[in-house]
Amino acid sequence: MRFLLLGDAFRNRDWRAAQVQIDAIERDRLFAFATPVLRAWLAYGSRRGDPITELGRATEGPAAGYAAEHRPLILLAQGRREGVDELGRVAQSAGPRGPRLRIAGAAAIARRDREAALTLLQGDAPSIRIARERIAQRQELPGAIDSPAAGMGEFLVRLSIDLNSNELASVSATLARLATWLAPENSETWMVAAELAARQDRHDAAIAMLANVPAGDPFAAVARDQRIRLLVDGDDKTEALREAEAAAALQTAGAADQVRLGEVLMSLDRPADAAGAFARAIAVRDDATSNYPEWTLWLMRGGAHDEAGQWPEARAALERAYSLAPDQPLVLNYLGYAQLSRRENMLEAERLIREAHRRAPDNAAITDSLGWALFLKGERAEGITLLEQAVQGAPADTEINEHLGDAYYTVGRRAEARYAWRAARVYAEGDDATRLDAKITQGMTPELAAR
Repeated sequence: MRFLLLGDAFRNRDWRAAQVQIDAIERDRLFAFATPVLRAWLAYGSRRGDPITELGRATEGPAAGYAAEHRPLILLAQGRREGVDELGRVAQSAGPRGPRLRIAGAAAIARRDREAALTLLQGDAPSIRIARERIAQRQELPGAIDSPAAGMGEFLVRLSIDLNSNELASVSATLARLATWLAPENSETWMVAAELAARQDRHDAAIAMLANVPAGDPFAAVARDQRIRLLVDGDDKTEALREAEAAAALQTAGAADQVRLGEVLMSLDRPADAAGAFARAIAVRDDATSNYPEWTLWLMRGGAHDEAGQWPEARAALERAYSLAPDQPLVLNYLGYAQLSRRENMLEAERLIREAHRRAPDNAAITDSLGWALFLKGERAEGITLLEQAVQGAPADTEINEHLGDAYYTVGRRAEARYAWRAARVYAEGDDATRLDAKITQGMTPELAAR
């Protein structure tokens, strides 16, 4: 409630009321770490006091981290060019939020200093490229953080992300929704609020929030991806497919649009069609701008062909991925296990899986592959040990538990086998569920053995 009242004061430029609420937040202590940033934006808006001095009061803990992020934003809002280099450094260490901070800073200064704005927009992220194009064409760049309301909105978005990591979902969602009210032109507020709403199973509300990110926004494509994913998660796969197909059909469609379509098709159990979408992604991929290394697209294509039962096409795609990225554990494991499951080229399959395990020893799926390979080879004790390690790493994985159950049953550990099969059955569906039910009731036969 304090944040709501403060936001209302900031929106109405009622600096006295804002001061009262910030003082109360500090007295309440729970969110006292927020007050240096809030006082800095109050000083900026009211022109009473020095915002940078207020930020300097945050010397340790979370307050110092938030202050370090807002200092260059306030410098840029003040028109001080030293904020450019400082924001660049902050954005570089901000992870996924880095592009958003760069665009916010550039939007704040683009009208008066296009050169400085372009200096901020470094990198090849699609959102950054779109922002550069808008400035080059002298179009307005949305999402500037240059007012107390916008600054508080940005702060609440970051706070909601941090609190959500501590499983305070309801509080996080409330703060993010408040941020959309304070800074509706900041697309990040809508995307974070939508994500947190979806985690509370409020998919319809989340999808409606994303409609507030306009088509010309640098993050419009990201919001579209998020919307399609939420449609799939909310079981509205028909609408997800319609939107994914429409995006992929545009003349400007790139590899990301085709990948998105392929992923939706995979969720609809149409792997052959998905393989075609991944093939188109490979065809239109641009080395200079793509976020997808080429090997990842070939791996997706191979996986789709494999799911479709098109093994020759799958093997060719997987071998192409391997030729492009022979050191990638995912590629090594998929190509190796795909051959292992078909009992072909067993020595080479084991070599590939061993190399994958050497490079990613903590990956449960890869550990399972190696354990299963050794078990099939006859090295049962070592194989079971690795399968047990894999189950510890991924206790809810159906395939890993089934492998362990089959291995136990083969060496006469029947009670443990049924326990493992029951664990596998929890998340099994379709043919897998039917096969596991048969094993649990009647034991394993050659026809019921896992691949």
